[in-house]
Amino acid sequence: MALGLLIIRLVIGLTMAAHGTQKLFGWFGGYGPKGTGGFFESIGIKPGVMMAVVAGLIELGGGLLFAAGLWTEVGAALIIITMIMAIIKVHGKNGYWVTSNGFEYNLTLLVIALGVALIGAGDYSIDALM
Repeated sequence: MALGLLIIRLVIGLTMAAHGTQKLFGWFGGYGPKGTGGFFESIGIKPGVMMAVVAGLIELGGGLLFAAGLWTEVGAALIIITMIMAIIKVHGKNGYWVTSNGFEYNLTLLVIALGVALIGAGDYSIDALM
Protein backbone atom coordinates (compact mmCIF):
# COMPACT_ATOMS: atom_id res chain seq x y z
CA MET A 1 0.00 0.00 0.00
CA ALA A 2 2.82 2.43 0.85
CA LEU A 3 4.39 2.08 -2.60
CA GLY A 4 1.03 2.69 -4.27
CA LEU A 5 0.47 5.84 -2.24
CA LEU A 6 3.98 7.05 -3.07
CA ILE A 7 3.34 6.61 -6.80
CA ILE A 8 -0.02 8.40 -6.57
CA ARG A 9 1.46 11.25 -4.54
CA LEU A 10 4.43 11.69 -6.88
CA VAL A 11 2.40 11.70 -10.10
CA ILE A 12 -0.42 13.93 -8.86
CA GLY A 13 1.78 16.19 -6.75
CA LEU A 14 4.43 16.76 -9.40
CA THR A 15 1.75 17.31 -12.05
CA MET A 16 0.17 20.01 -9.87
CA ALA A 17 3.58 21.54 -9.19
CA ALA A 18 4.28 21.63 -12.93
CA HIS A 19 0.97 23.42 -13.52
CA GLY A 20 2.11 25.98 -10.96
CA THR A 21 5.38 26.53 -12.82
CA GLN A 22 3.39 27.11 -16.02
CA LYS A 23 1.65 30.03 -14.34
CA LEU A 24 4.70 31.35 -12.47
CA PHE A 25 7.49 30.91 -15.02
CA GLY A 26 5.92 29.93 -18.34
CA TRP A 27 7.56 26.49 -18.15
CA PHE A 28 6.14 23.39 -19.86
CA GLY A 29 4.22 25.40 -22.42
CA GLY A 30 2.65 27.73 -19.88
CA TYR A 31 1.95 31.41 -20.36
CA GLY A 32 3.58 32.83 -17.24
CA PRO A 33 1.94 35.36 -14.94
CA LYS A 34 1.10 37.89 -17.64
CA GLY A 35 -0.51 35.44 -20.07
CA THR A 36 -2.29 33.51 -17.34
CA GLY A 37 -3.33 36.81 -15.78
CA GLY A 38 -4.91 37.88 -19.05
CA PHE A 39 -6.90 34.65 -19.14
CA PHE A 40 -7.91 35.10 -15.51
CA GLU A 41 -9.13 38.64 -16.23
CA SER A 42 -11.20 37.30 -19.15
CA ILE A 43 -13.06 34.94 -16.81
CA GLY A 44 -13.57 37.55 -14.10
CA ILE A 45 -10.67 36.76 -11.77
CA LYS A 46 -9.10 40.13 -10.97
CA PRO A 47 -6.46 41.40 -10.65
CA GLY A 48 -5.36 38.80 -13.16
CA VAL A 49 -1.58 38.84 -12.83
CA MET A 50 -1.62 38.84 -9.05
CA MET A 51 -4.18 36.02 -8.99
CA ALA A 52 -2.12 34.05 -11.53
CA VAL A 53 0.87 34.30 -9.19
CA VAL A 54 -1.26 33.26 -6.21
CA ALA A 55 -2.72 30.32 -8.16
CA GLY A 56 0.75 29.31 -9.35
CA LEU A 57 2.14 29.41 -5.80
CA ILE A 58 -0.78 27.36 -4.49
CA GLU A 59 -0.36 24.74 -7.23
CA LEU A 60 3.42 24.61 -6.86
CA GLY A 61 3.40 24.53 -3.08
CA GLY A 62 0.46 22.18 -2.74
CA GLY A 63 1.85 19.84 -5.35
CA LEU A 64 5.30 19.68 -3.75
CA LEU A 65 3.85 19.11 -0.27
CA PHE A 66 1.60 16.37 -1.62
CA ALA A 67 4.40 14.69 -3.58
CA ALA A 68 6.75 14.72 -0.60
CA GLY A 69 4.09 13.57 1.82
CA LEU A 70 4.85 16.57 4.01
CA TRP A 71 1.79 18.07 5.68
CA THR A 72 -0.13 15.93 3.21
CA GLU A 73 -3.53 17.19 4.33
CA VAL A 74 -2.45 20.78 3.66
CA GLY A 75 -1.08 19.90 0.22
CA ALA A 76 -4.27 17.98 -0.56
CA ALA A 77 -6.41 20.92 0.60
CA LEU A 78 -4.51 23.28 -1.70
CA ILE A 79 -5.06 20.90 -4.63
CA ILE A 80 -8.74 20.52 -3.76
CA ILE A 81 -9.27 24.29 -3.53
CA THR A 82 -7.53 24.79 -6.87
CA MET A 83 -9.65 22.14 -8.55
CA ILE A 84 -12.89 23.52 -7.10
CA MET A 85 -12.00 26.95 -8.52
CA ALA A 86 -11.14 25.41 -11.91
CA ILE A 87 -14.49 23.63 -11.97
CA ILE A 88 -16.46 26.72 -10.91
CA LYS A 89 -14.70 29.28 -13.09
CA VAL A 90 -13.74 27.30 -16.21
CA HIS A 91 -14.81 23.70 -16.68
CA GLY A 92 -18.12 23.20 -14.87
CA LYS A 93 -20.24 24.90 -17.52
CA ASN A 94 -18.88 22.49 -20.16
CA GLY A 95 -20.24 19.33 -18.58
CA TYR A 96 -18.37 16.32 -17.31
CA TRP A 97 -16.16 15.03 -20.13
CA VAL A 98 -12.67 16.44 -20.63
CA THR A 99 -13.14 16.02 -24.40
CA SER A 100 -15.62 18.92 -24.16
CA ASN A 101 -13.33 20.91 -21.81
CA GLY A 102 -15.42 19.60 -18.92
CA PHE A 103 -14.49 18.97 -15.31
CA GLU A 104 -13.63 15.24 -15.50
CA TYR A 105 -9.87 15.80 -14.99
CA ASN A 106 -10.36 18.36 -12.22
CA LEU A 107 -12.74 16.12 -10.31
CA THR A 108 -10.36 13.18 -10.67
CA LEU A 109 -7.47 15.18 -9.16
CA LEU A 110 -9.74 16.49 -6.42
CA VAL A 111 -10.91 13.01 -5.43
CA ILE A 112 -7.39 11.57 -5.49
CA ALA A 113 -6.16 14.38 -3.23
CA LEU A 114 -9.11 13.88 -0.88
CA GLY A 115 -8.61 10.12 -0.81
CA VAL A 116 -4.92 10.38 0.04
CA ALA A 117 -5.65 13.00 2.71
CA LEU A 118 -8.17 10.63 4.31
CA ILE A 119 -5.94 7.54 4.06
CA GLY A 120 -2.68 9.26 4.91
CA ALA A 121 0.51 9.71 2.95
CA GLY A 122 1.83 6.22 3.65
CA ASP A 123 5.08 4.89 5.01
CA TYR A 124 7.20 6.44 2.23
CA SER A 125 6.52 10.03 3.20
CA ILE A 126 8.02 12.79 5.30
CA ASP A 127 4.85 12.75 7.42
CA ALA A 128 5.63 9.14 8.39
CA LEU A 129 9.13 10.15 9.50
CA MET A 130 7.88 12.94 11.76
